[in-house]
Amino acid sequence: MLDPNQIPYITAEQMIEVDRMMVEDYGIQLILMMENAGRNLAILARNRFLNGNLTGTKVTVLAGSGGNGGGAMVSARHLHNWGAVVNLFLTRPVKELNDTIKIQAEILKRMSIQSMPADLLDQSTPADLILDGIIGYSLKGAPQGTAATMIRWANRQNVSILALDVPSGLDASTGMVLEPAIRAAATMTLALPKIGLKTTESDLVGELYLADIGVPPQLYNRPPLNLEVGNLFKEELILRLS
Repeated sequence: MLDPNQIPYITAEQMIEVDRMMVEDYGIQLILMMENAGRNLAILARNRFLNGNLTGTKVTVLAGSGGNGGGAMVSARHLHNWGAVVNLFLTRPVKELNDTIKIQAEILKRMSIQSMPADLLDQSTPADLILDGIIGYSLKGAPQGTAATMIRWANRQNVSILALDVPSGLDASTGMVLEPAIRAAATMTLALPKIGLKTTESDLVGELYLADIGVPPQLYNRPPLNLEVGNLFKEELILRLS
């Protein structure tokens, strides 16, 4: 059995390098990583929080304008396909998203899942689960504007929050908790866990899971990472770390 204590934790800067090497050295594009992340998030949401049966359940998806938001939108698609009623809220209008992220929003639109602005959150129907895809490991400073509004709204709800990669508002490298920050019932981090998830209080991160996004294990051995990482996901695509 895999020992979670043997899995290396990395900084946001190291994760940026993983993403760069995936694209430039291996030709594994962001949209593929996003698909893997979002599908695994949907699986965890279904199995851990929605009792394995999504028919008639309501999920509110909060998505930012970066890769974290794109992964959350992929998750929204799968949850919808499995029977959930999905409400999607974006930090920016679809027209302002970059091409890769915009693709996800346009797919959802074709599936009749309309994106809504954050100022309509208070008018939304109560959910059985909230997905936090607002800000990922690229957080720079305290959340502002629409992102902050979404975080504060989510924390006011009497419902579990499942965060993607890191809870929005948490510094992935240092564990510094900025204001506002999501207080998650569970966090599904990607590829390798981030150091900030280990150093912050557990009531912010909740249960910690690690999910596969398709990183070749040998990538980690190469400079500048120089990490020894085995076949973490040879038995399961989602691992419980704590």
